[in-house]
Amino acid sequence: MQQILSVSELTLNIKNRLESAFPTVTVRGEISNFRLPASGHIYMTLKDEDAQIPAVIWKNVRLRLPAELRDGMEIIAAGRLEVYPPSGRYQLICTSLTLAGEGMLQQAFAMLLQKLAAAGYFNVEHKKPLPAYPETIALVTSPTGAVIKDMGDVLSRRFPAASLLLYPVKVQGEGAVNNIIDALEYFNTTTVDQHRPDLIIVARGGGSLEDLQAFNEERVAMAIFHSSIPVISAVGHETDFTIADMVADVRAGTPSIAAEIAVPDKEELLQKINTLAQRQLSSLNTRIDGAEREIDSLTGSYAFNRPKVLCKQLDAEITTIIGFMSRSLKGRIEHIEQRFSAAEGRLSLLDYRNVLRRGFALIKTESGYITTSRDMARKKRASAVFYDGEIPIMTDGSDKGDEQVQDPHEY
Repeated sequence: MQQILSVSELTLNIKNRLESAFPTVTVRGEISNFRLPASGHIYMTLKDEDAQIPAVIWKNVRLRLPAELRDGMEIIAAGRLEVYPPSGRYQLICTSLTLAGEGMLQQAFAMLLQKLAAAGYFNVEHKKPLPAYPETIALVTSPTGAVIKDMGDVLSRRFPAASLLLYPVKVQGEGAVNNIIDALEYFNTTTVDQHRPDLIIVARGGGSLEDLQAFNEERVAMAIFHSSIPVISAVGHETDFTIADMVADVRAGTPSIAAEIAVPDKEELLQKINTLAQRQLSSLNTRIDGAEREIDSLTGSYAFNRPKVLCKQLDAEITTIIGFMSRSLKGRIEHIEQRFSAAEGRLSLLDYRNVLRRGFALIKTESGYITTSRDMARKKRASAVFYDGEIPIMTDGSDKGDEQVQDPHEY
């Protein structure tokens, strides 16, 4: 007898068998019936020419999508099958998603380009200037291949003074986006001074649009835009353009060109230094010549030489005054000498020795000179002073009275 199952039992049986039979599945199809309700989950249908399947993208997965989805886009969705009992239908739970075909990638590129342009991410005012002489340069690229070697050779040749830091990343495929974002975040947040670069170069070689897809991701564009350190993007060949190129502060056609842009040429720098030194020397010599001419002009000017002329005039006047004073003093001295001579002559007339020389004598006693005969009569001892000497004389010692003294005029 055949077993009779309830709807729930049959649905649960189908659910168990279907989900265990298809734990993982990858499906390619075109999006239709796209819906994005307030919950943030995406509900849609994947279809091809002959069939369709409902699909769900939960919000946490949607936030990591490479581009905004819409009806008509062809995608490759990886996930698992799940039966939803309330509606009795199965659906694809998408755990990852990529755009299918280069045309779809171009479409996603155009959509993101339009979105970022409207937000001002490409505006010139947001571009940071590159340092003229970077001391430390960070390279965000694959550690293998020609790119790292080419950039290292150019940087070493042009500006060997710069230190290089390599943050090795995957530049395509799974994990590339996260690697690039982690590198930019590290250099912008590191507290190690030696690991804090003045400039970041994000680079990879050429490739297809799918190969370059990591550099067309919105998350990478946001990381470059919000970097506080200037970023040069050098992705692919000169004809390749990525979102990273347009968001970066400077776009370089190739990694080698990025290295050329990043640093000055040491030879040009040395030539510039030499030119500046010559210019400074020439300017200094010109200033010295000008100063010498100015000094010559000043020393030859009337104002500069007036003190010298005045000094010469004063010197001449002083010489004249000294001569005048010398002559005047000499004349006064001669006049005084003449007066002294005259006075000396007059004094010599009064000198008693000159009188004695004419035959006179002085009578001298112990108490002084005798001027009258009466005084002489009272003295017993006296001396006669002649011109050439003195001799003692004696008196008789008698006092004959005043009447005995005769007036010398009687003779």
